Amino acid sequence: MIKIYSDGACLGNPGPGGWGVIIIDGDEELYYSGGDQKTTNNRMEITGVIEGLKRTQETDLIKIYTDSTYVINTITKNWKRNANHDLWKILDDLLETRSTEWEWVKGHSGDEFNEKADKLAVQAAEKEKKMNGLSHVDSRGEIKMVDVTDKEITARFALVEGNVVMKLSTMKVIKQGEMKKGDVITLARTAGITAAKATPTLIPLCHPVPLSEIKIKINFDKSLPGLKVVASTKAEWKTGVEIEAFNAVAVACVTIYDMCKAIDRSAFISEIKLLEKSGGKSGDYIRE
Repeated sequence: MIKIYSDGACLGNPGPGGWGVIIIDGDEELYYSGGDQKTTNNRMEITGVIEGLKRTQETDLIKIYTDSTYVINTITKNWKRNANHDLWKILDDLLETRSTEWEWVKGHSGDEFNEKADKLAVQAAEKEKKMNGLSHVDSRGEIKMVDVTDKEITARFALVEGNVVMKLSTMKVIKQGEMKKGDVITLARTAGITAAKATPTLIPLCHPVPLSEIKIKINFDKSLPGLKVVASTKAEWKTGVEIEAFNAVAVACVTIYDMCKAIDRSAFISEIKLLEKSGGKSGDYIRE
C-alpha cells in the first residue's frame, strides 16, 4: 500500500500559501511541494491531497494521512461543500479511479511524516511570500513576461544619464571632429536611438512600447573629463520607458568608447543611472 502524507499552510488566509506531500512506496520516500501567491489554508490542504494522488497510478492501493479535518470530514462524513468547488471536482475525479483509505493525524503531535509534510508546506508558503513582489517570477519560480492586459494607458517619461570618462586630449580630438572613425557624437546618438527602439529584442521580458519620442543629448564635461550622455524617452502606454532610456544611454556610451579606444584605452563608462521617471502605478521618481 502506498502512503500519502499531505499538509497545507497559508500566511494570512488569504495570502501566500503552500502545500507539502510525502509519498511512501515501500522503502522509497518522495517529497513534493508547491504554492500559490494568494490562496487559503483550505485550498492548500485540498491541493496537497490532489498533488499526492496525481503522482499515483489508478491500480495503486492508497492510504492518505492528513491533519485537515476540513478535507477528511468533507470526504468521509459528507460535510457541506460551500467553497473550493473547482478543487473538489478534481479530487473527486481522482478518487473515483483509485482505492483509498483515510486517516486523520493530529497536527504537531510528533508524527514524523506529518511534521515533514507541514514543514514542506510552510517552506513553500514562505517562498511564495518572498516572490510576491517579483513580477517577473511565477509561482514555480520561473521567469515570465508580466501580463499588462488590465493596465491603464498613461503618459510615460524617463530620463537616464551616463558618462564616458577619458583623457582631456581625447575629448579635444572629438570636439574638433578629428577622430579617424568619423563623427563620434552623431554616430553615438544614432546608436542610442536605435538601441531604445530595439529594447524588447535585447531585453527578453520587456514589452514592445510605442515610443513617441527619443532624445539623446551628448555634452562635453571637463570635470569628468569626458562626455555626458542623457537620454529621454516618452510614450503613451501601459508600461514604463525607463529600460528604453537605459538602453539608449548604454549603447551610446559603448559607441563612444568604440570610437575612442584606438587612441585612449583608459577611457571607461561610469554612473549610468535613472534621473527621473513619471507615469504608471508606481508614481513619479526624481533622483535627489
